[in-house]
Amino acid sequence: MWLPKLDYGRIDCSESECEKLRCFLVRNLPLHRAPVIESFRLRVGCSCFKPENIHMWVLTAVSHCLRELKIVYESDSAELDMLPSNLFTCKSLVILKLAGDIILDVPRMVSLPSLKTLRLQKVMFFNGETLQRLLSNCPILEDLMVDLHDYDDTGKLSIVVPSLQSLSLFIPYRHEIDGFMIETPSLKYFKLRDDSWHDHYSLIGNMPFLVEAYVDVDLPVINSVIRSITSVKRLAICSQDMLDEGFVFNQLEHLEVCLCTLLFSNQLVRLLNASSKLKRLDISLTDGHVPRDMDDWNQPSTVPECLLSSLQSLNWLEYTGEPQERDIVVYILKHALHLKTATITLTESDFTELDMIKELARSSRASTTCELMFD
Repeated sequence: MWLPKLDYGRIDCSESECEKLRCFLVRNLPLHRAPVIESFRLRVGCSCFKPENIHMWVLTAVSHCLRELKIVYESDSAELDMLPSNLFTCKSLVILKLAGDIILDVPRMVSLPSLKTLRLQKVMFFNGETLQRLLSNCPILEDLMVDLHDYDDTGKLSIVVPSLQSLSLFIPYRHEIDGFMIETPSLKYFKLRDDSWHDHYSLIGNMPFLVEAYVDVDLPVINSVIRSITSVKRLAICSQDMLDEGFVFNQLEHLEVCLCTLLFSNQLVRLLNASSKLKRLDISLTDGHVPRDMDDWNQPSTVPECLLSSLQSLNWLEYTGEPQERDIVVYILKHALHLKTATITLTESDFTELDMIKELARSSRASTTCELMFD
């Protein structure tokens, strides 16, 4: 009754176990004696948990100067409104995580002066103003993750948070969205996965302090994204849409490229030309992506600056030995003057491992100290 950290339930518990837990919480949580509840975490996936139960438990936790709230709720019925309005005026709350079949209905009176971490996964927003109303009343928010619901219709999504340092935004394939606007000038980490089939715009403000970015975007919004992240030092990118020319990554040292991005032969060349300080290049297939045939490799008319002055490491995962892949590796080995290691991880293909190794081992290397390794 005095414990400050309360962690209850699991999604896969039986009906009888859920009912026992529900009765336990109904009976005991109102009598909890700890003056401060550091964390209240609840994971339930059973119909015996009613919205009024969760509503009351959250009320109780908030009355004990709650610092962290996590609710994961999965139900076969419709999404439910279960959060009390006083949660959104909890001055002690630092971390809020909501996931599953929850309707997020933010009241007009909102004040979360201590909230630093907010994670919303597959919840339903009550209306198009819900998210921004919440965000605009979190003055010191630093970490935000929004994973939109598959079948929701957001309309216009706005994320305007001057204090934010880390942002992860996931837009699923079936989610209908008119567009999104992001204004986060203090951001250091940015992750965007946009799979929506619905045509939409993107407006992204400059992020001058950005250090790391992960971008997985199919639609033409990729060029709007690229223009806002040119200050990154580490970039992971997957896009089947052709990148515009003229962008420059002045600080980029580590580039991770999904094989989907290399469908166009000059896509990699544009990335290399834009990254004059690049030290490490990783090429792989992002989890869940399907490999596709590449265009034939066309050598650039001039060697990218990073190959002549800075590239030290090349890592290629799931190398098949196809002519297009082989030509890229051979070209990099031939021109990278300062390359120290080239690590090739072989995968099943029409070519034998021995043939793939022999082909690359015989290729010329601009760097006399380069170590070619196979996994």
